[in-house]
Amino acid sequence: MYLHSYRLKNYRRLRDVRVELASDISIFVGANNSGKTSATQAIMMFLSGAKDRFSLFDFTSHTWKELNALEAADVAEDANATIPAISLDLWFQVTEADLYLVIPILPSTAWAGSMVGMRIEFAARNPAELLQRFRLQKQTALARAAALPNGGGDYVPWPKSLTDYLEKELQSEFELRYFVLDRAQFDDNLVENDGYEPAIIGGELSGAAVLKSLVRVDCLNAQRHLADPSSRSEGGAGRSEDLSRRLSRFYQRNLEQRDEDHSALKALFESEVGLNKHLMDVFAPTLDRIATLGYPGLHNPRLEIKSALNPASVMSQDARIHYVLGDGEEAARLPDSYNGLGFKNLIYMVVEILDLQAKWIEEEEKRPPLHLIFIEEPEAHLHAQLQQVFVRNVLSLLATPGEAEGAFSSQVVITTHSPHVLYERGFSPIRYFRRHVVDGEQSTQVLNLSAFQAGDAPKDRAFLQRYLKLTHCDLFFADAAILVEGNVERLLMPLMIEKEAATLRSAALCILEVGGAFGHRFKELIEFLGVTTLLVTDIDSVTAAEEPAPVDGDNEDEEIEFEVPEEAGIPAAKRYGKACLPSIEGAETSNQTLIQWLPKKRLIAELLDAGSDDKVTDLVGSEPAKVLVAYQVATDVTWAEHTISVCGRTLEEAFGLENATWCQANEQRAVGLKLRNPPVDPSALAAGLHKRVGSSGFDKTKFALQVLASDKGAWVTPKYIREGLVWLAKQVDLEVEKETEAVVEAAVVADGAAE
Repeated sequence: MYLHSYRLKNYRRLRDVRVELASDISIFVGANNSGKTSATQAIMMFLSGAKDRFSLFDFTSHTWKELNALEAADVAEDANATIPAISLDLWFQVTEADLYLVIPILPSTAWAGSMVGMRIEFAARNPAELLQRFRLQKQTALARAAALPNGGGDYVPWPKSLTDYLEKELQSEFELRYFVLDRAQFDDNLVENDGYEPAIIGGELSGAAVLKSLVRVDCLNAQRHLADPSSRSEGGAGRSEDLSRRLSRFYQRNLEQRDEDHSALKALFESEVGLNKHLMDVFAPTLDRIATLGYPGLHNPRLEIKSALNPASVMSQDARIHYVLGDGEEAARLPDSYNGLGFKNLIYMVVEILDLQAKWIEEEEKRPPLHLIFIEEPEAHLHAQLQQVFVRNVLSLLATPGEAEGAFSSQVVITTHSPHVLYERGFSPIRYFRRHVVDGEQSTQVLNLSAFQAGDAPKDRAFLQRYLKLTHCDLFFADAAILVEGNVERLLMPLMIEKEAATLRSAALCILEVGGAFGHRFKELIEFLGVTTLLVTDIDSVTAAEEPAPVDGDNEDEEIEFEVPEEAGIPAAKRYGKACLPSIEGAETSNQTLIQWLPKKRLIAELLDAGSDDKVTDLVGSEPAKVLVAYQVATDVTWAEHTISVCGRTLEEAFGLENATWCQANEQRAVGLKLRNPPVDPSALAAGLHKRVGSSGFDKTKFALQVLASDKGAWVTPKYIREGLVWLAKQVDLEVEKETEAVVEAAVVADGAAE
């Protein structure tokens, strides 16, 4: 049995989201403020059974508008009013062997299937009576204000509005309700049929008791407040905790107390050595499990548990961790505060997880079959390798001997901002939280990456997974993405951003090197994620033919093979060509991004004539997110008193044309674009740069590094990149503006209806 999925409605920015969980481990990712923490806190709040943990500010902003609309409605309609509620639908996947565990939430004796569900609502006890009490309270307050000696004036007494009333009276007016859900009344996306009314849970057990009998939820929070030497000052000690003290509590609560304890106690009065050996024996299994996560490593000190011995009250003393440097009697032993926060955090998480599991197992007869553990930001203080080791082995920590095939199981949900955590698990466990604005309000969509290109023959899924692993891509945490042609663009892009669109430096950008030949393979992933994206690529002009050119001597230019996709009933076909200047008549592009993604044109003439509307597209379902392609365009170049509109084939050529004087100066010879013979006009300059950049002796990386080392004010960013960055900055600002407007609107609504 495991939690298959859950649906949240009207909770914070999660207006209506369905989150699917893997049976073993799921990873929540997304940009900041996308709702990951809310998705975990909601389950904790509902399963606690404590309605006082909810406040009016847990309702989504659109429900505040609905509440204030109810206030303004005709009083005669109060009897039929529907007051918004926060709800959580839980869907459990069960086997026949688990059916006895879920009998209280089976919709009928005739139920058949593998999925059972229940709903928890935080809803108004009686909407009509709530509205009646509010109106009476407001009427009474206004009358008393008007009766003041000089009248009420601008004074508006409580309750100013229905939301103002509920902010204070929410706990008395709302309650938690529990329902049985019938899977047959829901579609494939677990959206209920129109008119369906679930049955409220009745019987001997309350709904809260039924829920607690099915699942236990624990959370390992991101703020673990481990003690650091500096925490003893500046008020930090109050929030921190010694790792030794945490292990001591773990010992007292969970580790098996053996018959030898009495002999150990006797030994305590005779020798400290006896107790230290006892502690090391007892902690050996725990230390062994810690060792599976890579600690101690090759050069790390090993752990040793010693007692701060006080024979008179030994069992109440804290066991102490020491770090052992060296061997034998001459080994140095340092207190736990002398190790770094990274390893302390790792050890702390392991012990805490084992402790939570032990508490679950100890419940025995009342033990729920499912243990759901949320782990927030395990990467805190851990370097990349330890992050990977932790997520690689966390499931083995929870493996319970003898229960592998039983009814009891553990599920882990990790929220993270670390691409290193994603590195270990691929797409399948990723649940991507995407921010977007609906009707001017903040909202979130949750995407299941296991559904991306699902099927027996996914087109690009394997390639993308391998590529993102190799690059440790932070695409899943970005506000916007820039997909660039190659290494030169990747190196120069941060400096060009600083020159042309400095506001982008405040955004979470992912700059991803994909190449023109592979950029189009990211199309479906970008559309799936809904990330605003700038494609910076080359026009890659070639003289093309249907057959490869015959070999002609040893100095043949490199043949380029590319594909023209199926179009208008004409099947896909291979094309062959050699690099040429964009000005060559009949030239085509070999760049698959331009052919298959944007602007979906093959001829260079068509690409140069393409307007701005051809180069941009909306990401449907992720408004206002868009994608823009930027490639070389014709620009006016002045050289030798001649001005001609010319276009480069690559970034290097475009840079050389738009910075002609600078690149052809003797002082910039190291950049690599200075021609041996001075060109007579811009056309000759373009031809010379094309030949220079295409030669085997041109070092692109050296070119980029030389530009980086130069004065950034001495050169200009090529036009196509400059325009692309300015566009991206406006898009990011627009998305921030819409998010801000949504926040402001929610605040206005929260304060509203006073007038």
